[in-house]
Amino acid sequence: MARKFLYFIAFCIVVYLGGLLAISFYPAQLTRLSFTPDSRFEAQPAVKPNAYDDPRMWFARPGMAGTNPVSWLPDNIAPETIPVDAAVFFIHPTSYLKKDHWNAPLDDQDANRIGEIVVRANASVFNRSAQVWVPRYRQATFGAFVSDAPEARQALDLAYADVAEAFAAFIAAQPADQPIVLAGHSQGSFILKRLLKEKIAGTPLVRRIAAAYVIGWVVDTRRDLPAMGLVACATADQSGCVISYLSFADQADTRMMREAYERFAGVSGAPNYLCSNPLTGGIGGSVPASGNAATLVPDPEFKSATLKKGIAGASCAPDGSLRIGKGPDMGPFVLPGGNYHVYDYALFWVALRQDFVRRVTAWRTAR
Repeated sequence: MARKFLYFIAFCIVVYLGGLLAISFYPAQLTRLSFTPDSRFEAQPAVKPNAYDDPRMWFARPGMAGTNPVSWLPDNIAPETIPVDAAVFFIHPTSYLKKDHWNAPLDDQDANRIGEIVVRANASVFNRSAQVWVPRYRQATFGAFVSDAPEARQALDLAYADVAEAFAAFIAAQPADQPIVLAGHSQGSFILKRLLKEKIAGTPLVRRIAAAYVIGWVVDTRRDLPAMGLVACATADQSGCVISYLSFADQADTRMMREAYERFAGVSGAPNYLCSNPLTGGIGGSVPASGNAATLVPDPEFKSATLKKGIAGASCAPDGSLRIGKGPDMGPFVLPGGNYHVYDYALFWVALRQDFVRRVTAWRTAR
C-alpha cells in the first residue's frame, strides 16, 4: 500500500504543472478524455471578504500554528542569519487532479497533501523572509487547462477570484512602506499574470513591487508585460521587474509546448517569450553548469533534499525557452522530451534565493 501511494504521489507531481504541457506530449483528445470533468461547472459563491482572516485558509503565513512548509530547508544548507525584510505572496501550482469537480474543494485531502509538497519545494526559496504568505484557493482542476469548454474558463475565473481575495488580505496586513515580492509556479503564475494586470498595474502598488517571479508559465514581452505594469529584469540588481522562464534540456523540442500556449491563450502571431536567466539575473545569455551555485535535488519520496553544485547550466534559446544542458538526474519526475518544468525552482534554488535578496536590497536602496 505504501509503495502504491508513492506511485500516486509521483504521478501527481508529474502532472500538477498544468495542461499546456500535457497537450505538448499527448494527443489532445486523449488528454481531455483523461482529465476533463464530465460534470457541468458548479457555480459557487465568492469567498467572504474576511475569509482569509482565517489562518486555515493559508498553506503558510506569519504566526501560523504547527509546521510551516515554507520554513523547510535542505539537509546541507549553510546557516543564514540575516533575514530579508520583505513580504512575499506565493501562488502554488495545480495540485488537484480529479475529474469530480472543475475546482478543487478546499478540504480535498489529496490536493492539500500535494500542495504542501510543492509549497515546501518552491516557496522555501523565499524563507529568509518571515513574511511568506501562501493561500489555499479553489484551484482549477488539471483538466481545465486542456479543455475548450466554457466551464474551463469559469473554473479559472473562480480560482483567480479566490486568489484576488487572498491578495487583498495580504496587502491589508502589510505596512505601507513594506516591499512586496510576488511569485508563483504553473497555474500559480498563470493567475499571477492576471493579478498583476487587474490589481497592480496602474496603481500605487506598482512602486512597492521588488520583483515578480512568474516562473513556469510563459510571459510574452509584447502582449503581457505592458499590461502587467512591470518591465523584465534586465540586470541582477534591478527591482520592480519580472523574472520568467521554462526549463528544458538542450535536446528538447519545445515547438508543441509553444503551440499549445498559443492555443490556450487564444492569440496568434509570432510570440516573443521572456527568457530570464536565473544564473545572471538578466535576460538571455549563457552560463555553464559550473556557474550554478547549487541545485535542490529531492529524494524519491520528496521528504528531504540536498544541494548539489554545478549540475545545471542556464542558456536562453531562440525560441524563448531556458536550456539547462544535457539534463541532470533529478529523479523520476522529469517529463518526456527533456522537460524540467517540475524542477523550475529546484534547478536554480540557491540562485533564486540570492536573486530574491538582491531585488529587495535594490528596492530599498532606490528608496
